[in-house]
Amino acid sequence: MTRPHPLLRLSARLLLTLFILLTSTWGALALTYRLDWVALAGYALVTLWCLFGAVALVLLWRRSAWPALAGHLLVFAVLLAWWHNLQPSNQRAWADDVARMTRGRVVDEQLLLDNVRNFVWRSDEDYDIAWESRAYDLRQLTSVDLLTSYWGMPAIAHILVSFGFEDGRHLVFTVETRKERGELYSELGGFFKEFELSIVATDERDAVRVRTNVRDEDVYLYRIDMPRSVMRELLLSYVEQANALAERPRFYNTLTANCTTIVFGMVQSIIGGLPVDHRLLLTGYLPGYVQDIGGLQQGYSLDELRDRGRITERAKQADDAPDFSALVRQGIPGWTSETHR
Repeated sequence: MTRPHPLLRLSARLLLTLFILLTSTWGALALTYRLDWVALAGYALVTLWCLFGAVALVLLWRRSAWPALAGHLLVFAVLLAWWHNLQPSNQRAWADDVARMTRGRVVDEQLLLDNVRNFVWRSDEDYDIAWESRAYDLRQLTSVDLLTSYWGMPAIAHILVSFGFEDGRHLVFTVETRKERGELYSELGGFFKEFELSIVATDERDAVRVRTNVRDEDVYLYRIDMPRSVMRELLLSYVEQANALAERPRFYNTLTANCTTIVFGMVQSIIGGLPVDHRLLLTGYLPGYVQDIGGLQQGYSLDELRDRGRITERAKQADDAPDFSALVRQGIPGWTSETHR
C-alpha cells in the first residue's frame, strides 16, 4: 500500500491543527459566556477544556492523527449537545428598561400597544419607571425616521426607527439585548447566546434622551423617503415581531439577529429586492446604504444630511420639553413634510 506523500501528510496535519484550534477557542468562549456555574468551577471547566485541546494537538503531531481527531471530536460533540440544549427564556430577573415586552393589536384602524416604555432618565441608575398603554391612529401615520446612535467607533451604531403621527407624537421601536439585572452588554457575548432579543416600543423622549443626555452618545436623525403604505406595513411588522418574541423568546446574535438585521429582514419582506451589503453589519455606515437605495431625502449629499441630522445638542437643550420631537427636528431635511402621501 502506497504511503501518502509527506507534503500531503503535513497539509492534513496543518488543517487538523487549525480545526482543533478553532473549535477549542469557540468552545472556551461558549463555556465562558454561557456556563452558569460558580466562578471557580466555571474557570476549572474552561481550563480543562483547553487542556483537552492541547492534548489533542500534542497527539496529532507526535502520534497518529486519527486517534487525536477522534478524541477531540468526541468531547466537541458533548459540548455541542450542551450548546444546542440552551434555550432562550422570557422568565429571568430582567433589567428595568427591558423588564416588559411590548405587545400590540389593531382594532378599527387603531394601533393599541401595551408596555410602551416612557422612563424619565436622570442617569443609568436613577430613573422613573413608566410603562404605558397607548393608542395610535394608523390613518394619521405620516413619517418614518432612522436614528443612529454612536458611542465609540464610527463603524458601529445602535439603530432606532421612529414613527411620526399627525398629532405630533413619535413612537420609537428599538431592538435591544434583553439584559438581566446587573448584566452588561458585550459584543463578543452576543455571539454566544448570552442575551435574549427584545423589541421595545418607547416614547421618543425616552429613547433619545437616555442616549444623548445620560450616556453621552452621539445621535443622528434621517427622514426616510417612504410611501405611506410601506410605513404602515413596517410599523405593523414591528408589532408582529414584538408579539412573536413575547410568545417565543429568541437569542440575540451580534451578527445575525441585531438592531439592523431584524429591521432589514422586515423591510425586505415588505418591498423585496434589497441588496445585501457590508453596511448592514457595520451599522454606523447604514445611512449611506439607505441613501444608495434611494431611501433618504433627495437633493442632499450624505454629508449634508448627516450634519443637519445631528440632534445630540438639540436633544440636550430640549431635555424634557413637551415638544421635544419638534425641537430636535429643526432644520432636518423633510421634517416639515408631515402630510399624507
